[in-house]
Amino acid sequence: MAEDLKEKRLDDVLKTKRMKAYRRLCHELGLRDTKQKRAILEAVLGLDTHPTADEIHAHITTTHPDVSRTTVYRGLEAFARMGLITKACHPGSVTRYDRNIDIHHHLICLHCDAVIDITDTGLDALSIPDTSDFNFEVQDFRVQLRGVCGSCRETDPKEE
Repeated sequence: MAEDLKEKRLDDVLKTKRMKAYRRLCHELGLRDTKQKRAILEAVLGLDTHPTADEIHAHITTTHPDVSRTTVYRGLEAFARMGLITKACHPGSVTRYDRNIDIHHHLICLHCDAVIDITDTGLDALSIPDTSDFNFEVQDFRVQLRGVCGSCRETDPKEE
């Protein structure tokens, strides 16, 4: 119980800091700060499930029925470009959005598309290959480990 309360407080601090950063960036970049954009960002920051744009839209429309899917998609892309959230992309699935902008990695379930955060100093310490031959500048890296999650293995034991 105490651990849940501590985690909620950390979530509230994260939301407050990120919303302040959003407002500051809007001011610095001359962008409009709208209630729709705030609702989208608050939804991403409030969900710890690596939600899709459609999941965020469904979540928002319960309180903001006027927010369109297009507005959600555009807002999420803008927030990712601003560095307020990250995209957790993986092949064969829709883009998921991540409120955690710190360096971390993901476990990807090939059955249910679950995305699970994992931190590992060994993965963080991987050396980035020289990409200069490709005229490519690496700005970030995230490792994805793909397999089958525990829930899917319990549902279909032959996956073990």
